[in-house]
Amino acid sequence: MSTTTFTVHGMTCGHCVSSVKEEVSEVAGVTNVEVDLGTGLLTVNSEGPVDRAEIAAAVEEAGYEMADKS
Repeated sequence: MSTTTFTVHGMTCGHCVSSVKEEVSEVAGVTNVEVDLGTGLLTVNSEGPVDRAEIAAAVEEAGYEMADKS
């Protein structure tokens, strides 16, 4: 089990949070996703290490941007 935290920019409401959670949840190996609207933190639990590029692509698919560094 692995936990990784990222920062997401551009979220302003609960719908934003839901969109990010839905897209990131579809990444292979991801078992749980938590998003904190106030801080912009995205916490991803997975079976093993996740590919940052895959998570970033999922965040972008939801319409938001991941910070360059976590």
